[in-house]
Amino acid sequence: MEEDMDEGQTQKGCLECCIKCLGGIPYPSLIATILLYAGVALFCGCGHEALSGTVTILQNYFEVVRSPVDALDVFTMIDIIKYVIYGIASAFFVYGILLMVEGFFTSGAIKDLYGDFKITTCGRCVSAWFIMLTYIFMLAWLGVTAFTSLPVFIYFNIWNICQNATGLEGATLCLDPRQYGIVPINEAKTVCAGSEKFYKMCESNELDMTFHLFICALAGAGAAVIAMIHYLMVLSANWAYVKDACRMQKYEDIKSKEEQELHDIHSTRSKERLNAYT
Repeated sequence: MEEDMDEGQTQKGCLECCIKCLGGIPYPSLIATILLYAGVALFCGCGHEALSGTVTILQNYFEVVRSPVDALDVFTMIDIIKYVIYGIASAFFVYGILLMVEGFFTSGAIKDLYGDFKITTCGRCVSAWFIMLTYIFMLAWLGVTAFTSLPVFIYFNIWNICQNATGLEGATLCLDPRQYGIVPINEAKTVCAGSEKFYKMCESNELDMTFHLFICALAGAGAAVIAMIHYLMVLSANWAYVKDACRMQKYEDIKSKEEQELHDIHSTRSKERLNAYT
């Protein structure tokens, strides 16, 4: 009988411990972190593969060759963008962890306000720094989203030309990469409807796959923007709570100090009366 009671108390203690641990998780920060990781992974993975598909299309169907010298051509720009994608993936993986840790510490500061844990000025400065940094990153991701929409627009135009060329007989439609600044003006790399390369490109998997990969990359950038906005709301709310908690902390300290002074005054007067009576 005693063993059953001990086992029941142990299970109850484990359940209370699990509930306490789950209650300490900053769920808004956790949701924002998951959304940030999903958006960054989608943008970086799909963007990298879409750029590789773009290189294949330019080389196979438009006969664009890489410059033999160290010139800033379209292939060099694509390589630079790939390295930027590597940096974005690494940087925001670390930044998501930092924001998650900040969420844990801020939640602990609020919940343990009246305990041994005290909110320091350094903690408030760190929260303010994260708010400013997250706002800057949100603006940066807005720029990345706008930049990612450009290849989506280009590939949509190419896809639209392919659809119209196959649907209308005798249509004279051409694709010229010079219109988008991909190749220099003096290089004619035009592919027109009716040519073998044009129909091979329109029917190839590279064009369709690259178009959809850029769309997924655009969706990932949009998800990262939403995650940054979510982080801003969470950080701003935590900052307001911490600021209010600091004021409450000061109020409690002043109140306890005044109560102690009143108690000391009352004790002194009681002793004086007792001495006078004696």
